[in-house]
Amino acid sequence: MALKIREEKTKTDWWERKFQETQAQNEDLEKSLSESRNERGELRARVAELEKSLHLYRSRNIAMELRASLSKIEEMKGKVEELEASLQSYEMRIEFFKASEERWKEQFHHA
Repeated sequence: MALKIREEKTKTDWWERKFQETQAQNEDLEKSLSESRNERGELRARVAELEKSLHLYRSRNIAMELRASLSKIEEMKGKVEELEASLQSYEMRIEFFKASEERWKEQFHHA
């Protein structure tokens, strides 16, 4: 009988240890789960921060591109104005040459 009691106590001790080990594992897993949740929350916050930074960067980049385009447009406007002034000058020269030609024709015709 004493032997049977000792065997039962040994089994009970073994199951007790297994239970304590399992409980310790569960506590470790819960702690790990909690840390993972915290890390996930931190990562989500970081992703949101990076998305905001990316949006700001793109906005700044677009603004810079628009400024560069505006600068090119202004430059092209200046060139168009120069070309228009040159064209006007050439048109005036053509008119002058036409008038000169007419005078030469008249002088030639009188001569």
